Amino acid sequence: MIHLENLSIGYRTKHGPKVVASALNVDIRSGELTCLLGTNGVGKSTLLRTLSAFQPKLGGHIYIIGKKLEEYADRDLARLLGVVLTERPDVPNLSVKELIGLGRSPYTGFWGTLHQEDEEAVRRAVSLVGIESLTERMVDTLSDGERQKVMVAKALAQETPVILLDEPTAFLDFPSKVEIMQLLRRLSREADKAIFLSTHDLDLALQLADRVWLLDKERGLAVGTPEDLALDGTLAGFFARSKGICFDPGTGVFRVDNECVHRIRLVGTGPWAQMIKKALRRNGIEAAGEVPSDTCVEVGEENCFLTLPGQSPRVVTTVDELVRLVLTSFS
Repeated sequence: MIHLENLSIGYRTKHGPKVVASALNVDIRSGELTCLLGTNGVGKSTLLRTLSAFQPKLGGHIYIIGKKLEEYADRDLARLLGVVLTERPDVPNLSVKELIGLGRSPYTGFWGTLHQEDEEAVRRAVSLVGIESLTERMVDTLSDGERQKVMVAKALAQETPVILLDEPTAFLDFPSKVEIMQLLRRLSREADKAIFLSTHDLDLALQLADRVWLLDKERGLAVGTPEDLALDGTLAGFFARSKGICFDPGTGVFRVDNECVHRIRLVGTGPWAQMIKKALRRNGIEAAGEVPSDTCVEVGEENCFLTLPGQSPRVVTTVDELVRLVLTSFS
């Protein structure tokens, strides 16, 4: 759907061009959710603005359905690209249905009058996003999560094959983040759209994206499925220069890397064992089955047995109790 050929992005200044990223050669595919990840200042928003034609490229080419971006007239481009920005829409005295109807502006002409086909497009968008109950609400009464759904519906009403979103989950609570990301993934499938978004929500992107773009100032752009990027070590190196963060290849997500100053033996598997290991690591204690230690935790189905040096095994029924006992033994 979109092909980047040796693309360079950045800004033009009076001292010459300032390149943010260069040599970008990659595709955005239909029917997939693609997530752009990167640290602050790496150029995610610059790339989104360049792809959206809001900002000129510095070099290379952007092809949309085989045609260069700059060869499209604005009206034709508006029928290809739907854009959802982070900024809250300042639209007083406008209903949700009216705002979504603005997505039909590439088709309605100067007066913006909605005809039957436009009304049907709005209804389809509302149904796909599942916001029928919001259509008569005023936009300024919506929560952040509701507003994001409405903006996605507006982009859907535009009936473009590509939707670009800049930080669509910013400022949302966690359940709303999950809901928006799941919605976008579902829409990419059901509507066969190329959906491309930038985000700082690493864990959600790695769980829901079909394809991930990792943009780094030193390493450039790495592209692949979350699983392939995990297996080839790309994700592990993503925050290699940052202290306190590591990639867990077993779970496929990033986690806080707490420094461990003690080690104990942990025997057993399942949720109990995982939660005990997590709590102990948070307190600077590594727990693993191969550790030679006089302190041992044996995990059962509903409780565990803790053996401390020179003591008989004792039953422990909560993780909190176990952690306090182990920490006391080291003090």
